[in-house]
Amino acid sequence: MKGTRVTALLIVAGAVLAGAGFFLGRHTSNEGLSAEASGAASSPDGRKVLYWHDPMVPGPRFDKPGKSPFMNMQLVPVYADSDQSTSGVKVSPTVQQNLGIRYATVRRAETSSSFDAIGAVQFDERLNVAVQTRVAGYVERLAVRAPMERVRKGQALATIFAPDWLGPQNELLALKRAGVAPDLIAAARERMRAMSIPAELIRQSEEIGAAQARFTLSAPTGGVVAELGVREGVAVTPGMTLFRIAGLEKVWAVAEVPEAQAVRLSRGQKVKAALQADATQTFEGELKEILPELNANTRTLKARFEVDNKDGKLTPGMLLRLQVAGPTSIRRVVPAEAIIRTGKRAVVIVRKDDGAFEPRDVALGLDLGDDVEVVQGLNEGDQVVASGQFLIDSEARLRSVLGSMSAPAAPPASTTPSPGGKASQTHVADGKVESVEPDGITISHGPVPSLNWPAMTMGFSKPNLQAFADVRRGDAVRFEFKEGGPMGYELLSVQRVQPGMKK
Repeated sequence: MKGTRVTALLIVAGAVLAGAGFFLGRHTSNEGLSAEASGAASSPDGRKVLYWHDPMVPGPRFDKPGKSPFMNMQLVPVYADSDQSTSGVKVSPTVQQNLGIRYATVRRAETSSSFDAIGAVQFDERLNVAVQTRVAGYVERLAVRAPMERVRKGQALATIFAPDWLGPQNELLALKRAGVAPDLIAAARERMRAMSIPAELIRQSEEIGAAQARFTLSAPTGGVVAELGVREGVAVTPGMTLFRIAGLEKVWAVAEVPEAQAVRLSRGQKVKAALQADATQTFEGELKEILPELNANTRTLKARFEVDNKDGKLTPGMLLRLQVAGPTSIRRVVPAEAIIRTGKRAVVIVRKDDGAFEPRDVALGLDLGDDVEVVQGLNEGDQVVASGQFLIDSEARLRSVLGSMSAPAAPPASTTPSPGGKASQTHVADGKVESVEPDGITISHGPVPSLNWPAMTMGFSKPNLQAFADVRRGDAVRFEFKEGGPMGYELLSVQRVQPGMKK
């Protein structure tokens, strides 16, 4: 089972550290180990030995050194000169140096929510302009023959021949020659304007006295021809888009922003952009939009930044390094490497004033790169282990189990006869089922007063493979167990607890 494997790994780590010179500040005597035997035993350097044990099977204790009957390894001594007034794990200075243990101090630092991102340059689609004709005709000549050509405002794009415009112009000229009333001439001009005949073309026809059917399309704005929809000689119809011009005075830089950072962005935030290929060329911009589209694979959102491009140096496809400015604040931080993340919990190893180490749960805030904000669990000035904390944490967990197993037990809740006729103590606890396996059940339970156990998650053996078949993962249960079984403790009964049910 998963819980059993984790426990085994912790025990192995504890065995290594115990051999390296680790010891816990609290030990209690064991039944069956006489005071005379423990008092007589001593190490070559004169230190008093309480007992020997096998770190792989930490329960049994022995009154003399030798090989473990469980594993083919030497028994490890536990000394009496451990500091019993403190809790935690102590490490000698020599061992600390050998393990390369480093420390860091919890500090307050001025932090900013600024971050860097890489954005790809795109056309600002708000500056796109479509060039159309409102009359049927033909393209006689193209001045712009390929897409992505740069054009200036007012530059000629194409010459269009529109035969439908000849009739209205000839009618106007005939009315003027006939000397009709001004109202009729004005009505003829209004008819031509309704047919979208350019005013300049009407003026030319009146000046020379002949109808004009050819006119020039000019670029209404500067930029590049993003779309070219015609060729010379083709027929055009009203509403047909001949050219699409994309402006370049401003461009978009679209960046993939992590979800955790995107929630701190707001429209209008200033940004400084630099070319990825040449960091000396910088540009100013601001955040215009956070697109409502989340990439489920990368957990990122697209942010659209507007960047000034008056000099025209930026073209679509270029990469920009964006420095997004954010507000600054004072936060309590520790190095990110000091955090032990277990999935549901975050733990740091704190060095106490007396030199002992203890694990401590912390609540984390913002991830600041090399540092992490600590919201709860540490105070400014506390020393934490930044390197080697996994070994110390493993030893602390092992010693905690040993202390619980060796501590005097509270009055038993009940006893059941063992197969040999000797009474075996049973214990009752409440918890939540984490997983169910054929040979056992992993339960996150609360404190067990009869064993002086704190709340923890551990595996319990089943009396047989068919036992407790109705128990499911996530069930709230009250269970009874005793010492024994392949996992150290065996379940006797498991009762599901309904919400609101009195325990």
